[in-house]
Amino acid sequence: MRDFASSSETVGAGYDATLSRVETYFDRTATRTWERLTSDAPVSRIRETVRQGRDRMRALMLSRLPEDLRGARVLDAGCGAGQMTAELAARGADVLAIDISPQLIGIAEARLPADDRHRVQFLAGDMLDAGLGQFDHVIAMDSLIYYDAAAIGRALTGLEARTSGSIVFTVAPRTRLLMAMWYAGKLFPRSDRSPVMIPHAPVALAGAARATGLSRGLRPVDRVVSGFYISQAMEVPA
Repeated sequence: MRDFASSSETVGAGYDATLSRVETYFDRTATRTWERLTSDAPVSRIRETVRQGRDRMRALMLSRLPEDLRGARVLDAGCGAGQMTAELAARGADVLAIDISPQLIGIAEARLPADDRHRVQFLAGDMLDAGLGQFDHVIAMDSLIYYDAAAIGRALTGLEARTSGSIVFTVAPRTRLLMAMWYAGKLFPRSDRSPVMIPHAPVALAGAARATGLSRGLRPVDRVVSGFYISQAMEVPA
């Protein structure tokens, strides 16, 4: 497992500040919660709806990539506990799985089936580091949801320059319910100390991405709503 530095020089200082909060939350506060949520262990009814929503979103994002990924190098950006990584490797992809949380990387490594371990390289660090190299596809599930439109636009522009195929990612959609919860500060309990998701409208986000230099454009794919899990899949096409 190798560590990479952050990419504030290309994405902005605000990105680094948010990245630090995300790292603290997932690596120190919520590791066990996410380990349980991404397993088959029993969870509360609310968390079960989140688990189901994440399963549906993962399937949706994978549907945007070829079934046969043999010979393709894929970046699993913000791989978490490794569910997406395992499915990409099962399709034959050579996966670079990176997450800001070394704790989650350890869980992902332990869970990966032995037959696919030769296909995956795990790293702890910043998913936007240019040193990660070139890719055929990028998947970033729920790993850009804490950033504003300008930061997401700059992140996508940087990834676009190093990705020959599609970039599929998720954001929190700007729905009435989610915006009401966001403004009221009730999206997470106060004791949770998690970073706050920033909702986005697809059209406005596409405009922000163009303004930062994204050349291929940005389009919405579909939305998944499952209890407290509300997420919008977006795509930079090949």
